[in-house]
Formats: sequence, C-alpha cells, structure tokens
Amino acid sequence: MQKTEWKILAIGNSFSQDAAKYLRPMAQSAGRDLKIVNLYIGGCPLETHWNNASSDAPAYDHELNGGEADCQCSIRQALQEDDWDIVTMQQASGDSGVQGSYDPYLQELSAYIGRFAPQAKQWIHQTWAYESDSTHPHFSRYHGQTGMYQALRACYARAAAEIGAEIIPVGDVIQTLRGKKPFLYAAGGHSLCRDGFHLSLDYGRYAAAATWLYRLTGVLPDESFRPFEGDPVEADVLAVIRSTIKTVCDAE
Repeated sequence: MQKTEWKILAIGNSFSQDAAKYLRPMAQSAGRDLKIVNLYIGGCPLETHWNNASSDAPAYDHELNGGEADCQCSIRQALQEDDWDIVTMQQASGDSGVQGSYDPYLQELSAYIGRFAPQAKQWIHQTWAYESDSTHPHFSRYHGQTGMYQALRACYARAAAEIGAEIIPVGDVIQTLRGKKPFLYAAGGHSLCRDGFHLSLDYGRYAAAATWLYRLTGVLPDESFRPFEGDPVEADVLAVIRSTIKTVCDAE
C-alpha cells in the first residue's frame, strides 16, 4: 500500500519557511496527509544549528504546517515531539557554496538526529542561488548567479554523500526554471525571488513546495491547487513548473 501520511521536520531558516508554506495544503490536494514543522531562526547556518543542538538551546520558532510560530523549542524537543518520517537539514544561503562551512557541523547534527530520531530518514534541502541582481551582502562571495548555483550544488552533493542522505533539489528546479518562459528575468520575465533571495510568494514558493512534495512522496500537486492570495496565477505557468520538477527529480 502506498504511504499517505507523512511527518516531516525541517531544521532550517527562512528558506525552509519558503518551502514549507504551502506544503501541507498542497499535499492534501494530492491525496496525501502531511505534517510539516519548520524550526526557524532567520539566516541560521549549520554551525549555529549544531551549537544549539549541543547546548539544547530552546532557540527555535516552532512553525506548524506553514503557520506562524506556536512555541519556542530546542532541536531535541522537536525531534522527540513525534515519530518523524523525514528530517531535513540545509545550510544558510550565503554559506551554501562555501565547502568549509559545512564541516564538521552537518556530520555532528546528522549524528544527533540519528540519536533522537533514529527512525527518520535524513534529507538535504538544496537551497537556491540568489537573483542575478540581488543586493544580499553574501552574493559578492560568488561570481554571479551561475557561480553561486554551481558552488552550492557541488557543496550540497558532497555534504549529502558524506552523511548518506538524499537531496531535495529545489536549487536545481529554480535554476532550471530561470531558463524557461515566463521566468527569463533578464528579458523582462518573472523573478522567482521576491527580494533578490527569498522566493516569490506565488510561483517561487509553489515550486519549492511542489519539489518537496514530489521528491518526498512521489506525487505532484493537483492541477487545481491555488494556495496564494493576490494576483491570479496562470495554469499554464504552473504546468511548466510541475513538468520541470518531474524532469529534474526523475534525473536524481
């Protein structure tokens, strides 16, 4: 029987917040029941995650199912809250393409998760490169958007291999979409970012959540799913996103 209920814990920051926002209602529209908790500290890198874990610091906003924080907790408390199927980790976006920023923090955090949630499968959330004209202060570390993407992709691949985890390839999906209409930003198309680095509230967040959904459960969003408020979205654009996600994920 195909699994229909999933429990997912994300140890992350605002980038996992982007991915988690629409994930539960999107899953429900596709016939999957899903609980997602995001542990949020803005801009939090792996080093801080590990320091917080080792000190059992109740430093995280506990965000249930894409909502606002309902309490503060430690990583250990969150790991023991439920029988998680999946726990995800990620690097802070500005450090994502800097190999030395992962070690030894990812390995230590992975072992810690294995101690308190041994039943959970560990995944790496591959974050995305900034928009080409981003003013984020860390963007100057890289040689533009392509350089950032290539660097973070290599770092995440190495990191995942070291802990035996699989990758949720949101960064690959976002970068692939940037080469397709209507997301040809340099030619006047839509940006998938709202501020140069966080994802746009419509197509960007949709793409991230749909990548998580397909990679983790094997199903794509229902074609009728429309989570966002404000300007109407175009069905053909959502179809491009879904098709791209399937192509990228099936190649993993």
